[in-house]
Amino acid sequence: MTLPVALSGTDVIGQAKTGTGKTLGFGLPLLERVTVPVDVEAGRARPEDLTDAPQALIVVPTRELCTQVTNDLLTAGKVRNVRVTAIYGGRAYEPQVEALKKGVDVVVGTPGRLLDLAGQKKLNLKHVKCLVLDEADEMLDLGFLPDVEKIIGMLPVKRQTMLFSATMPGAVIGLARRYMSQPTHINATSPDDAGRTVANTKQHVYRAHNMDKPEMVARMLQAEGRGLVMVFCRTKRTAADLADQLKQRGFASGAVHGDLGQGAREQALRAFRNGKVDVLVCTDVAARGIDVEGVTHVINYQSPEDEKTYLHRIGRTGRAGAKGIAVTLVDWDDIPRWQLINKALELDFSDPPETYSTSPHFYEDLGIPAGTKGVLPRSERTRAGLDAEELEDLGEPGGRGGRGRGDRRGGRDDSRSAEQRERVDRTPRRRRRTRGGATVDGTPAPEQARTEKARTEQAGQAAAPAVEEAATSPRTPRRRRRTRGGASQDAVAASAATAVESPAPQAAEAAVTTAEGPSEVASADAEKPRRRRTRRTAVASATVTEPAPETPAVTESVAPAVEATPSAEAAVAPAEPAETKPRRRTRKATAPAEAAVDTAEAAEAEPRRTRKTTQSETAATPVIPAQAAQEPEAKPRRTRKTAAPAEAAVDTVEAAEA
Repeated sequence: MTLPVALSGTDVIGQAKTGTGKTLGFGLPLLERVTVPVDVEAGRARPEDLTDAPQALIVVPTRELCTQVTNDLLTAGKVRNVRVTAIYGGRAYEPQVEALKKGVDVVVGTPGRLLDLAGQKKLNLKHVKCLVLDEADEMLDLGFLPDVEKIIGMLPVKRQTMLFSATMPGAVIGLARRYMSQPTHINATSPDDAGRTVANTKQHVYRAHNMDKPEMVARMLQAEGRGLVMVFCRTKRTAADLADQLKQRGFASGAVHGDLGQGAREQALRAFRNGKVDVLVCTDVAARGIDVEGVTHVINYQSPEDEKTYLHRIGRTGRAGAKGIAVTLVDWDDIPRWQLINKALELDFSDPPETYSTSPHFYEDLGIPAGTKGVLPRSERTRAGLDAEELEDLGEPGGRGGRGRGDRRGGRDDSRSAEQRERVDRTPRRRRRTRGGATVDGTPAPEQARTEKARTEQAGQAAAPAVEEAATSPRTPRRRRRTRGGASQDAVAASAATAVESPAPQAAEAAVTTAEGPSEVASADAEKPRRRRTRRTAVASATVTEPAPETPAVTESVAPAVEATPSAEAAVAPAEPAETKPRRRTRKATAPAEAAVDTAEAAEAEPRRTRKTTQSETAATPVIPAQAAQEPEAKPRRTRKTAAPAEAAVDTVEAAEA
C-alpha cells in the first residue's frame, strides 16, 4: 500500500502493526530516489547530480533499531551499490567522520549524534531529498522532539517526509501537520485481524508474586517447543539482576539495557541472533523494531507502563506470519495499571488468576513438563553462552569500556598517555605518618622536635648554677606571662636567684654607696621617673635553698646585716601616715645605712604586716635573734618595689613612731 504513494514523492504517514514490514515500506522508495553512479550509466541521471553528501536521512529512537535498519537497507541496496552509514552514540567519532568524508548516500542515525555532527559541520544536510522518522511516537516519549525539530530546520524546505509507527498518538499527528505537506495517511490492517494485537500471538496473563517470578521464568524456559525468548523488565537494575540469576540457574542469558556500554549491548544482540544465547533480558530499549528470527516467547517480567509499550513488547514474537506466545506477570501493585491497559486494548484479562510456580494451570497453559524445577539440567546446557561472542572494540567515548561503567574490557586497551602511565607507574612519595606527635619509626615530628628543644633550653636555664653560663646561652624569644599583683613571676624568680647567687657583693656595694654619699643617691633616685623594672637575668629555680659558698656570715652588728640584705629592707618597710597622703605601693629602695637603722628600730617599736619573703631570701639572710623574736608572723602582701629617697625614709620612721 505504501510503495506506489511513496515512489511518487508524496508525504506519507504509515501505521501498521508490528512485524508487518514497515522498514522496507519506506526503505525501498528511499533507495530508488537517491542518485548513484548506476543511474548515470543507465542514463537516468546527469553526472552533476552525483554528490558525496547524504541524499536521504532516517531518524530512529534507539541504537539497536539504528543498526537493524542499516543492515536491512544495505541488504536491499546491494544491487544498486547504495552507500548506507549508521550514525549513533556510544561509538567513537572518528570512524563515523571518516565514512562521511568518503561519501554516503543514506544516513541512519539517532537524534543526539546527528545533531552533534551537524553542529560540527561534519555532516552536510543540504542535499537531503527524503526524511523518514521511524517510530516517531517513541522519539516523542524519549524527549527527542526538540532535537528532531532542530534537525528538520537544517534540511531543505523542498523534500519528501515520511512517518512510520505502529502507534500514532495525537502529538505525532501534530508534528506531521507542522512539518509535512498534504500527507497521505495509510493504516494497514488485515481483514481477519480486527484487534489491535497480532492474532498469531497467544497471550497469557498471571497475577504473580514478586519473589516467585524468577522461579516461574526458569520453569517457563523449559516449556516444550520453546525457541528464543525475550524477557522485558521495567528497570535496568531488574534486568541485570534477572540475567545474573538465570545464568546461575544454567541458562545461556544476556542483557541489554542502558547501563551497559554500546559494545556489550551489540555483543548480546549478536549472540542472541546467532543462537549462542537463547534468553535475552532487556528493557524497553529493545522493544522497538528489533526483528530476530525464531523468537517464540515474550515474557513481561514486570507490567508495562501503557498499552503502546505492551504492543511493542509482544510484537517481538509472531512476526511475518509466525506464531508466538506472550506471557505477562502482573504483581498485586500493578493490577490497576494492567486493568487500564486491558481496557484500552479491549482484551479479556481484566482479572488475572493468582498463579505460582507450582500451580497446575500454569503447567497446562504453557506446556511445561510435570516435575520441572527452576534449574536447567546439565544435559540440556548446550548453548555456547555470551562469552563465546566476540566483544567488538567500538572505541566508546567517555572512557567507558564495552561492558559498561567501571569495566574497561572491550574499550580501548589503554587510553592513558605515556606521561600519565609514567606518573602512575612511578614509586609514589612516602608521606610520614605521625601518631601522637611522633612518626611511626620513632623519629620525632618537626613540630614536636621544636617544642622539645624549647623545653630543654628552659630547663637548662632554670638549672644553670651561674649567671655567666646563662649569659652565654642563646637568647630565646620573650614570652608573655600572666602577672599577679603588678609584678611578673619572672621578676620574683629573678630577685630570688639574685639573692641566692650573689648576696655578699650586693651588700658590700650597697654599703659603700651609702657611706660615700647617701644624699647623692637619694637625689638621683628622686630624679628618675618611676617605672616597672624586671630584671632579665637567668631564671634560677625557686626551690634552690643552699646559699653560695662564698657568702660570709655577718654577725658583728645589726646595722651591717640590715644594710646587706635588700629583702630585709622590703620586709620591714613601714607604712606612710594616712593624714599626709594615701599610701602607695613602694618599690624596693637602696636606702642609706642611717635610714635602714631607723627603720629597724621602728619595726621593733611597732610590728606590722610585711611581705612574705621567699625561701631563698630566708636562706641568704643571717638570722638576727632580736628581730626574730619581735617580728610577727609574716602575711603575703602585694607590694611594688620603689626607689624611695633618704628623706622619705626618715619621715616614714618618724611617722611610724608617732
